[in-house]
Amino acid sequence: MKQRHEVQQETNPLLPGYRFGSYLVAGCTPIEKGNEVDFAIRRPNGMKGYIINLTTKGEGTVFEGDRAFTCSKGDLLLFPPNAEHLYYRSESAESWHHQWIYFRPRSFWANWLQWSHVSDHVGRLTVSDSATYEEILALFKKIEWEYSTKDIFSEAMSMCLLEQLLIKCIQLDPVNSQRMLDPRILETCHFISANLHINHKISEIAEHIHMSPSRLTHLFVQQTGSSIIKWREEQRMIKAQHLLHTSGAPIYAIARQLGYDDQLYFSRLFKRYSGLSPSDYRNSR
Repeated sequence: MKQRHEVQQETNPLLPGYRFGSYLVAGCTPIEKGNEVDFAIRRPNGMKGYIINLTTKGEGTVFEGDRAFTCSKGDLLLFPPNAEHLYYRSESAESWHHQWIYFRPRSFWANWLQWSHVSDHVGRLTVSDSATYEEILALFKKIEWEYSTKDIFSEAMSMCLLEQLLIKCIQLDPVNSQRMLDPRILETCHFISANLHINHKISEIAEHIHMSPSRLTHLFVQQTGSSIIKWREEQRMIKAQHLLHTSGAPIYAIARQLGYDDQLYFSRLFKRYSGLSPSDYRNSR
């Protein structure tokens, strides 16, 4: 088995060195014995985002030695941030094809990312029903296609489809089905996401959801682990990253599109979130 460690400046996400800095990256890795992508992926410190993986053909192995386990058609894996990545085609298999999506989740997805079966921090699910497998595979492929179009709505469509995929996965896990978000908090998140450019007061959001501001504030923190204001800021920064990489709009225009009239304030927030100024982040691609 060949082993390749990551280097810099790779533009193909299937090869080592590709920088997963976007809100979402999706693809399919068709490993055949001896082909270009037949090597072990090793990331001892994991990644900043999540990777969800569906085996569609053959067999893969995750980890080594006593920790090793295999995955075959219908097996789903979920690698959380900073969890070790070590996976490759099983020595006994001629191939391992898997669909995968790297993503930065929205805060209100947190409960959907806590799978009950975990091996060394890696979530594991198996799709045993053929109809459900086809539905989940179709979502992976739709997300991959939307990601590749790079049009003005690709982010919104990709994230919408990914949300559907995560819900489909959580429905396979009876333990997690008991931890779904309150519908009012989901509605709050969708309302904020649809109006990121508006600085709604909490009282205005609460009125839209038909709750008292104090009750909404308490329930939101309880269910998402974040305040409403902090969550909105996070969604704006995710959107800003996408716009900086996919549009040529001036930074002040992007700031205003996200509800910031002060470009300098927006730039400070963005650097605190991403570690780079907006201009440096744009140039990094």
